[in-house]
Amino acid sequence: MVSPSGPYGKRLEAEGFRWIAVPMARRSLNPLRELWLLWRLIRVYQTEKPDIAHHFTIKCVVYGGLAARLVGVRGIVGAVAGMGFVFASKKTLARVLRPLVRVLMRIALGGRKCRLILQNSDDRDALISGGIANPNHVRLIPGSGVNTTRFAPSTKVKEANRTRKVLLAARLLWEKGIAEYVEAAKQIKRDGLKVELLLAGEPDDGNPNSVKAEQVAAWRDERIITPLGHIDDMADLLREIDVMVLPSFYREGVPRSLIEAAAAGLPIITTDTPGCRDVVEDGVNGYLVPVRDSNALADALRKVLEAPALAARMGAAGRVKALTEFDERLVFDRTVDVYRELLPEFGQIAR
Repeated sequence: MVSPSGPYGKRLEAEGFRWIAVPMARRSLNPLRELWLLWRLIRVYQTEKPDIAHHFTIKCVVYGGLAARLVGVRGIVGAVAGMGFVFASKKTLARVLRPLVRVLMRIALGGRKCRLILQNSDDRDALISGGIANPNHVRLIPGSGVNTTRFAPSTKVKEANRTRKVLLAARLLWEKGIAEYVEAAKQIKRDGLKVELLLAGEPDDGNPNSVKAEQVAAWRDERIITPLGHIDDMADLLREIDVMVLPSFYREGVPRSLIEAAAAGLPIITTDTPGCRDVVEDGVNGYLVPVRDSNALADALRKVLEAPALAARMGAAGRVKALTEFDERLVFDRTVDVYRELLPEFGQIAR
């Protein structure tokens, strides 16, 4: 396991992995620092001699793919969960970086023994039509999977007149629809519904579009939402939740928070955007609303909160969808299938 230094290194080691720290900074645009990162990855691959190098997120796909190709790693896998800031943002920095990232991705993924794993068909079509990915080398695996045993519907009987709980769980980026959630929360509070609107997640200081901690504190002080910060045990939290919300206009892969909510048997309200609509069938296991539309979000919330029987039916349909499409065992099997494409000897590994 190779990653920047940080608190997760020790946790990876505790799980039995040998962990190697590399000097990677997400926001760095310093050419010397970036060349040093590439050189460090080259040295790691020269020393470790991996049969397959599997890279996650666009920056790691680019740098790891370049290093692996230069060293001659036999199999190279890139996994991109959503198009991220560079491809989704309209900011000047993103527009400047986009052509360079396209070229580097094309080189990093250009080998015969390279495969690109994407989570939704919108991203697949965009990268193929943009000439970034070879259509013969792209594999679609919906989401990173969910443990459907750990994430399961609550068995606790909930009182009918309880305060309902709505949750948005995400990195606190404006593109995740945080502002729209807050505006919808204001409307719901004005309606007098017996509901608490929760926000799980922390500001992402490595992203220029992060919501500031001071803003979150202000919403808390105004009693609009209840911030929870970082949550280690999402499965436990979801047992207390009635409705999951994600009004994102970020270029998602397949949002993990939504597949976890589906597995937990919760109705979901999200936007009709790539990745999000892969989890929700409108009117079946939740509602799809337009992006940046707090009024539509509030209307959908009212429908679910005011109709417990509807919420229960939607939650049950989401559970079925999670079991049949997003169970992590399906994802693991399909990922190992990609390894087998690159190295036939992986066929000897038991499923």
